[in-house]
Amino acid sequence: MSIYRTTTTVKNNGTLTIEHVPFEPGEQVEVIVSRSSQALDMSKQYPLRGTPIRYTEPFESVAEEDWEVL
Repeated sequence: MSIYRTTTTVKNNGTLTIEHVPFEPGEQVEVIVSRSSQALDMSKQYPLRGTPIRYTEPFESVAEEDWEVL
């Protein structure tokens, strides 16, 4: 499967034009459309990034039944 990624702007009439695609005429393709700002905004993708982590009693022993979780 070949993937071709590009950006374009929606015209006033609500249409998109994608030119010079690397596919043969008549070849069936799948088209997925999304906003560019959503794809580039990594803060929404990883909401806890940069959040401080606090360990309460990090050196305390772990109960034997909790080892099964690991």
